[in-house]
Amino acid sequence: MKNYIFILALFITIFSHAQNEEVQRTIETFFEGFHQKDSLKMKSVCAENLLLQSISEGKKGTKLVSEKPVAFYKSIASIPVEMKFEEKILTYSIQVDGAMAHVWTPYEFYINSQLSHSGVNAFTLFKEKDVWKIIYLIDTRRK
Repeated sequence: MKNYIFILALFITIFSHAQNEEVQRTIETFFEGFHQKDSLKMKSVCAENLLLQSISEGKKGTKLVSEKPVAFYKSIASIPVEMKFEEKILTYSIQVDGAMAHVWTPYEFYINSQLSHSGVNAFTLFKEKDVWKIIYLIDTRRK
């Protein structure tokens, strides 16, 4: 009986780890496209009806802004070539329940090697036909 419980626990652990790796790879692909200014690569891991929001914290208070996916992709593709930027993901906290996953990623954002702002991304993903897609992305931004 102990062997059965051990094998079951091992299987669950391996399956859970594999799920987390798939989810993390989806987020990594999103950021590869982001850093390459490749909106098609970003779109490949996002649902068509993606919801995008940002919470900015500043001297004038806190502001919630929603953005349409088309405008977001266009803004990424139109970043000037000479502008260098990097969003450094500090950690991944991944939770999966069936066909839904949530990923929390604290980050630091650099423009031309200078820290611009920091915050956290919160991704919600949906698994359909064995493929994880980002359906919701909200981030915080503070100087």
